[in-house]
Parts: sequence; C-alpha cells; structure tokens
Amino acid sequence: MPTGVAIHDVREQLFAAAERVLLRDGPSALTSRAVTAEAGCAKGVLHRHFADFDAFLAELVLDRIARIDARTAELLGRAGTGSVADNLTTALTDVFESVAVAIVGLVTSRDGLRARLRQTTPTGIPVLMEATAMIASYLAAERDLHRITATAGIDTLAPTLIGTGHMFFADRKGTPPEPAAVRRAVASVIAGVVREP
Repeated sequence: MPTGVAIHDVREQLFAAAERVLLRDGPSALTSRAVTAEAGCAKGVLHRHFADFDAFLAELVLDRIARIDARTAELLGRAGTGSVADNLTTALTDVFESVAVAIVGLVTSRDGLRARLRQTTPTGIPVLMEATAMIASYLAAERDLHRITATAGIDTLAPTLIGTGHMFFADRKGTPPEPAAVRRAVASVIAGVVREP
C-alpha cells in the first residue's frame, strides 16, 4: 500500500487478516509479515498500532473473547425457550465454527502470548474459559427456570460440554461435524439433568 494512503479501521483489517492466515495456514504461519501482506499494507502499519507482535495477538484474542461475551447475552436470551439441548448445540457450534478453535491453537503454541493473556484469564486457556463461563451462565439460567434439576453440577457440565464441542470441531481442515452428531453428544451429556418433556 502506498505511503500516505489512509487505512480505515486498521485494527479490524489487521485482525481479519490475522484470522484468515490463522484459519488457512495455522498458528505457525502467523507472523507480522504474513498479517500485513494479507491485509495489503506495509509492515510498519502493524507496529504503529501495537507495541509488538505479541501485543497485537493479545488484542486479537481479547477482541474474540469480547465476541463470546456478546454471544452470552444471546444465549441467555434463549433460556426458557426451545430445548436446552438445541440451545446448547447452537451455542457450541457458533463458538467452535468461528475462529475459536484456531485461536486456542495459537494461544497454546505461543508462550509469550499466553503470559500476556494471564492478566485477563489467569487460569485455563483463554477463549475456552470464557466459552465455559457462557455455557455455565446459560445452564444456571435454565436451572433457575426449573428446566434442569436443582442439583445439576453446572461446574462439571459446562467444561464437559466445551470439551465435547472442542473435540468435534478441533480438526480445522477436515469435514465439519454433522449437527445431529453434535446434538446427540450434547443431549447425552445433559441427559441426567434435563427436566423438559
């Protein structure tokens, strides 16, 4: 890109470019040069907006975590409607069909990035922890509405569902899982606590 040409929404363009590289080529291919080449801008653009590449990656992850927070509100809005299994299947598919699986691979492969993210997610893997919190909030809302049992172990069910979803979607290059297979797995995990007809 020629010098002096303004780039609108630089952060979002760089984040979108990073996602494309990450999804297409994986975490090991994600470099500042690859991101700026994908975005069609000079390498210096990234470094004018971020202290270093790990700072850029941390902001990318935090931005994607914020998207999970937005999904939480949508999921909580579904509490009491439809079936619990369907709502959970949709939520897991929304999370894992997005860039979340690739972000998890990125976080686990870069020590410097993980260290930066410990400030916001002190334990566990960022993105997965926030997704687990989203599922736990939804299960708590359904428990309050008496659609799951009062004794349901939400602290066990939520990470179990996230682990199940992650396993279904972990192969980024393979065929996506059949929605019916994901729903069957979800229904199996929650079978002992659902009170719906």
